[in-house]
Amino acid sequence: MINLWNPTSHMSILMALITAFLLGIVHGVTPDEHTWPITFSYSIGSYSTKGGMKAGFLFSLAFTLQRAIASELAFLILSSILVLTKYEGWIYVVVGALMAVSGAYILRLGDHLHFLGFLEKGMRALLRLPDEHDAVYPRQSPVKLALLHGFVAGWGTGAFATIVYTVLAPMMPSAYVGFLPGLFFGLGTMVMQVVLGAFIGWFFSKLHLPSCALPYVARRVSGMILTYGGLAFVIVGLLEQVLPIDSWSIITGIPIHNLHSLGVGFFLAVIVLFGVAVFAMVSSIRKVKTVDFCEDTATTLLRA
Repeated sequence: MINLWNPTSHMSILMALITAFLLGIVHGVTPDEHTWPITFSYSIGSYSTKGGMKAGFLFSLAFTLQRAIASELAFLILSSILVLTKYEGWIYVVVGALMAVSGAYILRLGDHLHFLGFLEKGMRALLRLPDEHDAVYPRQSPVKLALLHGFVAGWGTGAFATIVYTVLAPMMPSAYVGFLPGLFFGLGTMVMQVVLGAFIGWFFSKLHLPSCALPYVARRVSGMILTYGGLAFVIVGLLEQVLPIDSWSIITGIPIHNLHSLGVGFFLAVIVLFGVAVFAMVSSIRKVKTVDFCEDTATTLLRA
């Protein structure tokens, strides 16, 4: 019988891979600071079911690659891969910085802050994005960046990563297949992230906003989540260097990883993420409904 709460090394190779896949599904559907904030942000920015699926797929594709690499490393040098737990706070800082820069790019904050303008220029060159000097909307979410986010965020550790690295990867018969537990775990995560991304994109497309206002609202919400969510990641990551906040948690007793213990990850993925999302959505919808947004936008574009 498969035990997703506390799997042991006494199982066949096939059962180990099935366990890894099922753990990935649970990981993809439960609140997690390494997946939800990024998928949610880019899926909203796409404001469509197809775009949301693409965002979830690209993020989890890079995440799957990272987990496969880390699984192989765990098979070869288990003690070295576990050193990652000491750098969890710095991973927060790097992921948060990437999120914040991406959000600043979407919101065009570089038009007012010159140092951000320099970073935006570098991002456009790196991702080969078009330069929209005269546009009045926030920029489209650079979904390509979801690939980079997925790979970087995947190096974060937690209960799921620990099981994959310390229980499932060492069970593989040789180094040639040591990557398989991480790969299957990533594929399980991918399934749920694609579903989640599709749902978010579909939900946003059903807000009954005028077609001219929908891109503005979607991109502004996406940009604000990435910007302020990213800053929250950076702050938490820096605080972890001086305070043991990674050990602060509320025990719920639910025998499901990510739900049994609600800590800083839950705070970032749920409270900060949805708090910013609700504020951004309400303020953006209010703006497009309290003024003649479509007419004003058209006039601005004609004058540009």
